Amino acid sequence: MIVVVKRNRKQKIMKFISLAVLVAMFSGYYFYMSKEFEEKQRIELEEKKAEKLKTQTEKKYKKNLEITILTEIEKAVDLIGQKYIQHVKIIDNKVVIICEPKTNLDALKVRYRSMALIKNTLNEIIIAIDIKYIVESRLNAK
Repeated sequence: MIVVVKRNRKQKIMKFISLAVLVAMFSGYYFYMSKEFEEKQRIELEEKKAEKLKTQTEKKYKKNLEITILTEIEKAVDLIGQKYIQHVKIIDNKVVIICEPKTNLDALKVRYRSMALIKNTLNEIIIAIDIKYIVESRLNAK
């Protein structure tokens, strides 16, 4: 017995068209996803740039703040007189200056008024100046 299979031209055209549609669909999906990925990378790059700029401005602000505090401590030490100073420390947002017991603090009292907390003991004088006050006075001055 011989079986004859008749091939139709329409079947060949249909296979070719379906193959072409399949290739077009995959290429369209590929280009869509590549644009999507490119957009995500662009957004991530912008976020990184913004974050880097923010960290740079924070570093600059911190540096200026540190310089401000140090210059104010230098001024306080100059007002008291460096030879009377025993220790200068920063503890809990306060600048603590420890002086000899017979130190003249009139100039310091005039500059800082009630913001300089002064405690007299038998062996030393402890002065605490609030850093917040220093920063606010500098920001208001500028």
